[in-house]
Amino acid sequence: MSAATLTATPEQQAPKSGRPKQNREAIFLFLPALLPVLLLSVYPLIRGIALGFTDARAGLNVDTNFIGLGNFGKLLHNGLFWDSFKIGLIWTLSVTILQFVAALGLALLLNTNLRFRGVARTLALIPWAMPPVVVAIMWRLLLHPTNGPVNEILQKLHLTDHPINFLGDFSTALPAVIVVGIWVGMPMTTVTLLAGLQGIDRSLYEAAAVDGAGAWSQFWNITLPQLKTVIVAITSLDMIWNFNSFGLVYVLTAGGPGGKTMLPMLFAYNEAFRYGNFGMAAAMGDVMVVIIIVFLAFYLRNRLRSEA
Repeated sequence: MSAATLTATPEQQAPKSGRPKQNREAIFLFLPALLPVLLLSVYPLIRGIALGFTDARAGLNVDTNFIGLGNFGKLLHNGLFWDSFKIGLIWTLSVTILQFVAALGLALLLNTNLRFRGVARTLALIPWAMPPVVVAIMWRLLLHPTNGPVNEILQKLHLTDHPINFLGDFSTALPAVIVVGIWVGMPMTTVTLLAGLQGIDRSLYEAAAVDGAGAWSQFWNITLPQLKTVIVAITSLDMIWNFNSFGLVYVLTAGGPGGKTMLPMLFAYNEAFRYGNFGMAAAMGDVMVVIIIVFLAFYLRNRLRSEA
């Protein structure tokens, strides 16, 4: 027994002695992926949050002082920021809800035995493959008040007697930007919902049809409940992405006309790079980080509930 024990002891200890070495090797393999995240995402985030508690301004040899909650106190009385916040909520909710409704309809259509279904699915992904800046420039040309094809079509159909400045008029700028936002984000939502639809057991629909359930009853009692997890996930992520929108709206309207499309991200950008108030802009960013954390908490809570 003692000899067996002596021979077994080194074998049992060998994996233990090798584990620290394996852990070190795993860390070295992980570092190339970890360092860019730390340097380009985590550090700027922490630095930006800390900057919101200072009076940092643009310029050389400008002193930066810690002022605590001073910037946040100013934000409470900054009507322009809260106006941009309201516009951001209108934009986020409108784009997310309408985008989901349109994407669900398109996903249901693409899930049928449609002729040339592969071509239709490919065409539905085109907006997703285009950079937001390119999309914005394209839509600016389409919606141009004098040379744009949209105005030309409307006039030929006698729907309007004069060109409409969609992106330059107070009453049409925000709706026009919302339409573009829906068009841009719909492909990803469509693909996600389509994947969820294809994962639903077809026998559920066959059993419902035998029981006499119609198309609407099947959609309401089978499709939507089966898609609940997918719907919660994609709408939560869409709200976060839409609330953080910057490039698309910046190229389309730059926040105009008269601030009618001034999203919070645009407002913070102008505060930092047009007026040089880095501390105040960072404080606005801090507020938006808190809002995004709330969105993430909602998403994770519902995700954990669905998996429980």
